[in-house]
Amino acid sequence: MSSGPHAPHRPTEAELDDMTPDQLATLAAELDDVVILRNLSKFPIPGTRAEKRAERAVATWFLLSGLSAAAFVAAYLFWPSQYRAPSEPGYQIYALYTPVIGATFGLSVLLLGVGLISYVKRFLPDEVSVQQRHDGPSDELSRRTVMAQLAKAGKDTTIARRGLIKRSIGIAAGVFGLGFGVIALGGLIRDPWKGGAKAVLWVTAWGSDDGEKVYLRRDTGASGEEIIKNGIRGIRVRPEDMNTGSMETVFPFRMSDLQHSERLDAVLKMSDVPVMLIRLRPGEPVIQRAGRENFHYGDFYAYSKVCTHLGCPTSLYEAQTNRILCPCHQSQFLATEYAKPVFGPATRALPQLPITVDSEGYFVARSDFNEAVGPGFWERKS
Repeated sequence: MSSGPHAPHRPTEAELDDMTPDQLATLAAELDDVVILRNLSKFPIPGTRAEKRAERAVATWFLLSGLSAAAFVAAYLFWPSQYRAPSEPGYQIYALYTPVIGATFGLSVLLLGVGLISYVKRFLPDEVSVQQRHDGPSDELSRRTVMAQLAKAGKDTTIARRGLIKRSIGIAAGVFGLGFGVIALGGLIRDPWKGGAKAVLWVTAWGSDDGEKVYLRRDTGASGEEIIKNGIRGIRVRPEDMNTGSMETVFPFRMSDLQHSERLDAVLKMSDVPVMLIRLRPGEPVIQRAGRENFHYGDFYAYSKVCTHLGCPTSLYEAQTNRILCPCHQSQFLATEYAKPVFGPATRALPQLPITVDSEGYFVARSDFNEAVGPGFWERKS
């Protein structure tokens, strides 16, 4: 703070109360040793055609940003996002989902930034100031005058009298904020606990409410229509189909599915149904989890293929060490010890599917998993 012979007069509290905002702002500059070399308004005469053109140009950027944000919200909510295989109808539209929401969101951010920069360049006064820095905290006088200085700076931007720009930036910011809200809350629109004990997070397609037999099915690459036309030979898995120390990914299959080709196709896309059917080598010592002693059939064990860390597929099985590996983050689970995690970030065992063999010699599921499949949450039992 200046204290020499040319230091500015420090007004009393009463004098401060009588000063106008402009006088306070001027005093703030003097107290902070600020010398304003130049302060020129871009439009010294209000209401000119050039000023109105500049205002419309800035408002256009904000309106385009709002339209892009609205397009993002609409695409996020209504664009077909259900997975489609490349050979299925609707794949081209599905494949555009991520590019569309990414492009519209990015464009809205870009246009909002362009609008702000355009406003600063077109309307903020052209000012050059020099300030001497000083140490120490500011006193009450400095705080009051600086606030007035900030208020004057806001007034100098002339935003208060530019209704078109204020409305357009309000629209852009509002729709942009709605986009952020959609991202944050989009996953909570559907209640995953609806249905109580039958909620979508508790049950999978391996369960059977009507007592119908659920077979362990392999994916042969045939479509549902082809399976119905050519029969189910080779789809259901038998114990003799697998070599010792091998693994196969299986899915649920019911005979009633043969009446609906879409069911045969849909089950292969369900995120919670893939199961690793593992045949251990003979004589491997196995530690059973309490309450699951009869979940296996001989040397055959079935575990969920969905990693309990972040839901990646545990796609690899090493027969020599009996370890199941998730390639995403290198979590490892021990197949001979109820698939408990032994390495990596996963902290919970893979859910085990109860299996047996029916009278025809095919693998069937005895029931659904007895705990939720997927990344760990508070209600997990393992």
